[in-house]
Amino acid sequence: MGEATTDQVVMRFLAGLRVGDLCSGTVVAAARSEVSVMLDGFSARPLGVVVETLDFSWRRRQAEGAMDGQRITAEVIAVDLDRGRVRLSTAATEHAELWMFLRRLRRGAILTGVVAAIERFGVFVALDEGPDHPVFPGVGFITYPELSWRRFEAASEVVEVGQRVSCEFLQFDTWNGEARLSLRALQPDPFAVFAEGIAVGRTLRGRVTKLVPFGVFVEVADGVEGLVPLSELGVEPVSAPEGIVQIGDELSVIVTDIDRARRRLTLSTHGHN
Repeated sequence: MGEATTDQVVMRFLAGLRVGDLCSGTVVAAARSEVSVMLDGFSARPLGVVVETLDFSWRRRQAEGAMDGQRITAEVIAVDLDRGRVRLSTAATEHAELWMFLRRLRRGAILTGVVAAIERFGVFVALDEGPDHPVFPGVGFITYPELSWRRFEAASEVVEVGQRVSCEFLQFDTWNGEARLSLRALQPDPFAVFAEGIAVGRTLRGRVTKLVPFGVFVEVADGVEGLVPLSELGVEPVSAPEGIVQIGDELSVIVTDIDRARRRLTLSTHGHN
């Protein structure tokens, strides 16, 4: 009964918090990946947890063994009612200028800058406006899918360090304290243009660009690829595309499906040699 009552009190306390609120509290435990905080106004158990990437200061204090009992003020990043806790970030208070800049950005805004670094997980952009990032090479960040509409193997095929770029702002990544950007959003989508003038049943010529266990990809227009499933690769059933076609082969294909929402084109070679 008492436990249920405590849960209800927790829910009422959490219901009064909003993302963006500043909360104060005392550190009561420090694990390797997160810090537990007893929030002011609720002493039954620690409801706050600091897990943000930018909170390197916490890890430093943890290494020094001086975290327990530390008073902090942090920003509410998320309220998790299911788990009964509040995700906090001291990065928002320790890097107030950065947070203020990122908060002002609105989806669709055009930001310019210089490619600062190319990593295996994405591209950092040093923005012309706004502060430097305290940890990363740039405040702007482009994931690989947002670099280009076209298929590429390495980011260096699309951009290079030092190149000036204009990107569309997608969202404020509170986990890393960065502006998620899209380079491709400012470029025409070749699939959309292609789909306007094509219909199911149309015969096209294309070049095989990739072999996968479930079929082959064929480029039928500049920047537009379609999938020929294994079942559509020949009249006789095949278990793998190798031996039937090779990368670079020219094929005649029939359009069997156009999924404009998912930007997917399905093809077949049936009826062609």
